[in-house]
Amino acid sequence: MWIKICGMTTPDAIATALEAGADAIGFVFAPSPRQLTPEAAAQLARPARGRARCVAVTRHPAQPALDEMLRVFRPDVLQTDEDDLAALKLPGSLERLPVVRSGERTTALPPRILFEGPSSGSGTASDWSAARRLARRTQLVLAGGLDSGNVAGALAAVHPFGVDVSSGVEARPGVKSPLKILQFIAAARAAPTTASEDPP
Repeated sequence: MWIKICGMTTPDAIATALEAGADAIGFVFAPSPRQLTPEAAAQLARPARGRARCVAVTRHPAQPALDEMLRVFRPDVLQTDEDDLAALKLPGSLERLPVVRSGERTTALPPRILFEGPSSGSGTASDWSAARRLARRTQLVLAGGLDSGNVAGALAAVHPFGVDVSSGVEARPGVKSPLKILQFIAAARAAPTTASEDPP
């Protein structure tokens, strides 16, 4: 089970996620209580380099701002809405994690997607039935409204490749709870799953 903890803003939260075995850590550059500057994200990400994928989380980014983020933060992965990717100039070596949202029509699917509710980081659950259908066709990372109390049920319902949590492990908007991070990762790892467990 591939696990991403998104919206990191403190060293303690990052240290906890790394110690608990998170596969990826997200840093938000879109308007949000979790939004960081490229400089702040680069500093926070230092302990994670080589231990987890550092993901730049954006939505409809302008090319100049994206260029600065790529130069200063140097992400392993860019996460943004699927429609954004066609309009952006990106390095060939940069991994992409396209976001597909509940209610959007999908035709050709990339090898891996993040399936999200209508609004990222809001705690709103995505459509698990639609997610399950897509998870049969691609490696699907399930996001939207997850927490330690419902992640086992989400895994049973969707059979995703991985899960992504942000508001579900927060003490308050924009600030992660180390205890909730531990509880979420433990619950996700303990849940039975039939999804692929190959690393990215």
